[in-house]
Amino acid sequence: MFEGLFQPMHLLVIFGIALLVFGPKKLPELGKEIGEGIRGFKSAMAMKDQETSSEKSAAAKAQDQGQTRV
Repeated sequence: MFEGLFQPMHLLVIFGIALLVFGPKKLPELGKEIGEGIRGFKSAMAMKDQETSSEKSAAAKAQDQGQTRV
């Protein structure tokens, strides 16, 4: 169903429609904002993964020592 969704011609048509809707001055700003949002999301996910792994290692250490962590 989505096999040919991102072919080069389709992307050009989408870009052309975006250019008509937003105008040439607004597109660079939109691209910058989308990029910042993606970077923020990735860094938040990395921080969450790091917190999760540190909690797991702390729980494993507590279990090895015979303590229970609540």
